[in-house]
Amino acid sequence: MEPLRSPNSQNNIPQPGQQAPNFTALDQDDNQLSLTDFSDQWIVLYFYPKDDTPGCTVEAKDFTDLSQEFNQLKAKILGVSTDSSKSHCRFINKYNLSITLLSDPEHHLAELYGAWRLKKFMGKEYMGIARSTFLISPDRIIAHTWSIVKPKNHAEQVLTKLQELSAT
Repeated sequence: MEPLRSPNSQNNIPQPGQQAPNFTALDQDDNQLSLTDFSDQWIVLYFYPKDDTPGCTVEAKDFTDLSQEFNQLKAKILGVSTDSSKSHCRFINKYNLSITLLSDPEHHLAELYGAWRLKKFMGKEYMGIARSTFLISPDRIIAHTWSIVKPKNHAEQVLTKLQELSAT
């Protein structure tokens, strides 16, 4: 278990209108990706606790099921967890996922976006990834933030918000 460090990291969550923090991370194929690699695209940057767990699987499959609709709106879906690239490959292959997964083993990206937070489970407190999502506009501005996410129907909520914002 990770030591307790930053219980107030929720205060670090980028808010709509702010510049999106730049990042570099490895994807499931060990390709280095940065926010700046996605010019002229919306980014759905979603943080999830662990590959191949029930809630994370629901969320990843839902984003995959809607990936065509996101593609039509020029949006790239990037999932982030502390799992390794190898774990991401197994997860993608097992569920035939069509989204990109980023590996953040040292949780630098999660900390940058305020997704590395104090969590509680069965009476114990620990630091871990809190499920959260950021919709980033093509000009690298945070367009919308979901700091507390329930996996079921979340992809639909993000798509609806993206459709609203793309129409303006």
